Amino acid sequence: MAKRFPTTRYAEAMSDYIPYGRQDINQQDIDAIIEVLRSDWITQGPAIERFEQAVAKYCGAKYAVAVSSATSALHIACLAAALGQGDILWTSPNTFVASANCGLYCGANVDFVDIDPNTYNLSVDELEHKLIWAEKQGCLPKVLIPVHFAGQSCEIEQIAALSQRYGFKIIEDASHAIGGSYQGQPIGSCQFSEMAVFSFHPVKIITTGEGGMVLTNQEELYQRLIRLRSHGITRNPDLMQAESHGSWYYQQLELGFNYRMTDIQAALGVSQMQRLDEFVERRWFLANRYNQLLQDLPLMLPWQHPDTESSWHLYVIRLKLNKINKTHRQIFEELRSAGIGVNLHYIPVHIQPYYQKFGFKLGDFPQVEKYYKEAISIPLYYGLNEESQHKVVASLKESLI
Repeated sequence: MAKRFPTTRYAEAMSDYIPYGRQDINQQDIDAIIEVLRSDWITQGPAIERFEQAVAKYCGAKYAVAVSSATSALHIACLAAALGQGDILWTSPNTFVASANCGLYCGANVDFVDIDPNTYNLSVDELEHKLIWAEKQGCLPKVLIPVHFAGQSCEIEQIAALSQRYGFKIIEDASHAIGGSYQGQPIGSCQFSEMAVFSFHPVKIITTGEGGMVLTNQEELYQRLIRLRSHGITRNPDLMQAESHGSWYYQQLELGFNYRMTDIQAALGVSQMQRLDEFVERRWFLANRYNQLLQDLPLMLPWQHPDTESSWHLYVIRLKLNKINKTHRQIFEELRSAGIGVNLHYIPVHIQPYYQKFGFKLGDFPQVEKYYKEAISIPLYYGLNEESQHKVVASLKESLI
């Protein structure tokens, strides 16, 4: 029988552990959930619409559709964009696998565009070069999913200009980025895209436990997203293909899914939205503090494009390995051993074994591969206090110098 770690020792170890990210739940959040639990609706009720309206209003989008996860949001967004068998989806290789998997769910082929070495977002220059090549080969993408990595927007206006020239649709993967802005407009406004997707996982800016949302300004897309999240069913007589049989009647118009969010989750989301600006402001403060505290170390610190204001989901450092007498892995493991819950965002999608079955290989996207060999995400979250932040910095200094 495996030896169990004593509960008291585990609690002591965890009390000193600093995670890379975590949720912040207060009494207001708890009260909001209890109120729903005591109500008549714990799913498919009014809290869903309240949450959708709160996010849409904050971002300046016309419509929002709450779903069970950002992955399901990406899936139905691709379906609403009519991505299907034999079509092509492009995205960044510096992302979680869901940004690419959503294309495969639809029967599409997936490819990647290398990253900008400064922002770690999809490179506009690489995108343009690849589009020129793809047009000649007759293999242009139908959908592009730019990922707003770490909370900083891609250069979405330039991407939109390319979409007009080459005819692809844009679905922003803004999973990291609620509360951020681009050219003074909130990320999620869909000013330069068909749709944008948010994540509400516990390590994100706000949380619903699990959950996601699709935003759009197009009513046709909105109506389809609503159907797709709930089995392809409508109760709207105006959308039915024959006369309604009565108030009980519904029609399944297409193949959809059960991607619904519960009212319990939505109530938490509504409460968390009231604190969004507070969350982001604190993250800015901590990120600026890191910038000061880490500036003399052999590191590349996060660079911010002047058109953007990041919501700072992640604070990613890159090791200047030519100035350090240790490997990337050694430093990562030393920080973990010191109780610093560092992470790595992300393993490039194209080097995952599943994607290598499609012919992708090391060397295909050199910028993201170089980034992967140097990057470490260090702790950044609303509840991180200055004492813990100093411990992170001290541990880094001890490992690097």
